[in-house]
Amino acid sequence: MLKAETLDQYYGGSQILRGVSLDVPPGKVTVLLGRNGVGKTTLLKCLMGALPVKAGRMSLSGEDVTRLKPHQRARRGLGYVPQGRDIFGRLTVRENLLMGLAANPKAKTVPDDIFELFPVLKTMLHRRGGDLSGGQQQQLAIGRALAAGPKYLILDEPTEGIQPSIIKDIGRVITLLAERGMGILLVEQYYDFAEELADFYAVMQRGEIIRSGTGETLPTDGVRQMVAI
Repeated sequence: MLKAETLDQYYGGSQILRGVSLDVPPGKVTVLLGRNGVGKTTLLKCLMGALPVKAGRMSLSGEDVTRLKPHQRARRGLGYVPQGRDIFGRLTVRENLLMGLAANPKAKTVPDDIFELFPVLKTMLHRRGGDLSGGQQQQLAIGRALAAGPKYLILDEPTEGIQPSIIKDIGRVITLLAERGMGILLVEQYYDFAEELADFYAVMQRGEIIRSGTGETLPTDGVRQMVAI
């Protein structure tokens, strides 16, 4: 279980997270929904260790990781695909994927299953990341995170600016990873995509979790209206 308990976080004098608690079980897709500016990305950065928390606790597979650095969390099985992808534009696809191995010192080569999940990456190994389309860059960013073999994967709006055909491919991969036992935390603005994938959901508003439940209750809980812009 990836677990956050009563997290508080501030930017200057403004409180961004207010007692946020969230569970991400293995083998399931947990979707975090909310309008822009409610604290979703801040929460993900706190979970990954890129931002410190003022109060609260985070654990990964039962281990307290609240004070661990991002690379230490990565080595314990936490993967992160940030909003905007953040690939290395001047490095090749192969070099970007090799960067993902830094979190797993025992790994020497890019796992073959990444190319099974995203065949386009194998055909573009020697192309620079900055020359790829937005959808191809998103597949590369996910592949890079998977290279270290995480137990849990955090995805921040992976469908942003992506063509529909690749959105379907990403959805297929997320479902397959969950079926293999990986815990997925997905932040998403595209409600239909989230509804299709969610085993569990949580809705954020003004830095708080205001509603949560199972994926099958998303429509009856009126979540679409809560997150409509």
